[in-house]
Amino acid sequence: MRVAVLCLTLFAQPLAAQTPMGAEAFRTYTEGRTLTFSANGEPYGAEEYGADRRVRWSFLDGTCREGRWYPEGDRICFVYEDMDGGPRCWTFWREGGGLRARFADDPDGSVLYETAASDEPLECLGPEVGV
Repeated sequence: MRVAVLCLTLFAQPLAAQTPMGAEAFRTYTEGRTLTFSANGEPYGAEEYGADRRVRWSFLDGTCREGRWYPEGDRICFVYEDMDGGPRCWTFWREGGGLRARFADDPDGSVLYETAASDEPLECLGPEVGV
């Protein structure tokens, strides 16, 4: 009996880590936070998660796009103002102390890892001003 309990304990963690986050778990984890993500060890972008599934995304260039997220099956999809191409859907997992995300339309690549979290809002530059 003890061996069975030990085996279940040892194998439960990897199995749980492979279960994608549902919408409620994702909301609970992200709402009110700004998360920074990397890809292939390089900074990729940051997203501020607000109430009512509102988001603000930046590729860390000071330009921000407002948007919203919604669940679609086991994926979390994002739509942004002024961004062509339709929704961007990701599957998220809790991994270590943060999130891992895989882009749904590119199953062989596009994996992001959370590298920082903050309660501070995302820094965005104002609108472009011309002469």
